[in-house]
Amino acid sequence: MSFELNRQLAARRDSLPTSAKIDGVTADIIRGAFETACFEAATHLARAASSPIINQSNERNAAIVDAHGRLAMGAVGTPHLTFVNQMMVRWALMNREEYEIGPGDVFLSNDPDHGGGHLPDYCVYAPVFDPDGELVLFQSLQAHQGDTGGKDPGGFTLEATDVFTEGVQFPCLKLVHRGQRRRDVIDMVVRNNRFATFAGDLAAMIGGVQQSVKTLESLIAKWGGDTVRAAINHSIDHTERRVREEVARWPDGTYGTTVFIDHDTLGTKDIRVEVTCTIVGDRLTVDLTGTDDRPNLVGVWNTFANTRSYVMTQVVGMVDPTIVKNEGFFNAVEIIVPEGCIAHPPPNKPAALGSFHPACEITEAVCIALSQVAPERAQPQLYKIGMPNAVIGFDANGMMWMDQGVDCRSMDSSAVKGIDGWGSCPASLGNLLLSEAEDAESRFPILNISREMKTDGGGAGQWRGAPGSLNVKQVLKPTSAMAWMVSAAHPLRGMCGGDDAIPYENHFEVGSANERKIELTAQALLPEGAVIAYQHGGGAGFGPALRRDPDMVKEDVLDEYVSLDAARARYGVVLTGSLENYDLAVDMAATEALRTAMGAGA
Repeated sequence: MSFELNRQLAARRDSLPTSAKIDGVTADIIRGAFETACFEAATHLARAASSPIINQSNERNAAIVDAHGRLAMGAVGTPHLTFVNQMMVRWALMNREEYEIGPGDVFLSNDPDHGGGHLPDYCVYAPVFDPDGELVLFQSLQAHQGDTGGKDPGGFTLEATDVFTEGVQFPCLKLVHRGQRRRDVIDMVVRNNRFATFAGDLAAMIGGVQQSVKTLESLIAKWGGDTVRAAINHSIDHTERRVREEVARWPDGTYGTTVFIDHDTLGTKDIRVEVTCTIVGDRLTVDLTGTDDRPNLVGVWNTFANTRSYVMTQVVGMVDPTIVKNEGFFNAVEIIVPEGCIAHPPPNKPAALGSFHPACEITEAVCIALSQVAPERAQPQLYKIGMPNAVIGFDANGMMWMDQGVDCRSMDSSAVKGIDGWGSCPASLGNLLLSEAEDAESRFPILNISREMKTDGGGAGQWRGAPGSLNVKQVLKPTSAMAWMVSAAHPLRGMCGGDDAIPYENHFEVGSANERKIELTAQALLPEGAVIAYQHGGGAGFGPALRRDPDMVKEDVLDEYVSLDAARARYGVVLTGSLENYDLAVDMAATEALRTAMGAGA
């Protein structure tokens, strides 16, 4: 059964066998070479892929997994992908003889019930052997693909009750055998995808890992397999030790919180995610007991591997950023996920939408809980977007196209202690740059009318969240569109006394007699010229708003981040002059009096 398999996949792995002794400098040189290999593989994929979601948005990640299935190195990409790769490789290792893993092989995995994240996140990986023919490690590349061959384009089926509705699952599929591409297999994989660009994406992933294998083989030939194994052991042990040192500085105790998702895709309200973080000495336990486990829920099932990854994505954000991200984090942190809850679903549950929710609520809850012990690093590593507006149509040749709505926007950039929220992406998106508006317009019959930050669109706080943007898009041909709206009733939570972010909001056919607000989900046919307006939630605030420097509030008003009314009502700042004349000034005496009154009434 899947639960038993998940226990096996998540079990701690032993160190690699080696007789080599290694010093810290040599181990770091080899670790640095691993990082370079991953960076080059990810860059190869970004430059060679055909789809904008990869070559523009950078929704990809490279990682090195050792011969015992431990994460040895992660690289540029979206952080939550970093911590999934090893789970799929572990399934292959558990069945090494059956899959005939050998030099020159390349494999594909995406199955949520065999260590995968969600179906669109395809993982391509290849083994690397030493000159004696001993397996040392795997190079993997993971990337979000535009389609999965399921009921609906893109792999996001709002009403799916099983994973088969969403697309084709590959527990472990050999694409290349001993250096020879398996044309029949590759053709089958490509045929089960709606988009012509997928063939190029898959070829880019295969080429990326093959090139990296050559680099790693040269590295192993230079240093020797035993020394490389020793370097991997050293790096993982060092990370575990450093994480434990960080945790040991936190006060012992139990710190918990509950975060809600507005509703599942059928309208069941207030889906619960509960996290309790317990600290005893140098031991951190993250426990999701109490998380919603109603079996009738639809669209809010996150895979076990994804849940582990999203927990860890936040944990690594709460400690020293110089600590190397590898298996040492999992060795240092115990993660408890009850079987059957939405964070650890029964077999064959649909999981595509789970990478949005409850995944981000899991991360958010970990951040809120740990903000009590590490407030200076309490920045939620997430995106609260329900689902981008996916717009789908056909070109003159009958080929399907899909604008997945992952283009540039401002959303979810929360403040952290000492720094206002800034930029267009939340922290968790990392290197996910979001595709350029001009690129989307050149590929698809759409027009980006505007994307403007919303005044008062960020949560107030001693440090202010970045405003969310209102993205307005027009379709130039009749198309179909789909959306799932959440984070309206339960927007991004403020930290340490900061205000919550503004809610998300979405309207179809704006300005027409058919204009409507999307309250739950939408699967609509849009006429030529229809306009969509998507209000992205802003970032949340950090710390009480009444502690914000009044001069900073004045600058926010001048920059139109904050309105004059909000400056007074939320920040307790009294301004004289006018915005039109650009002569605003802080009346300090009136501000102090107002803040005293507001604080007394709180």
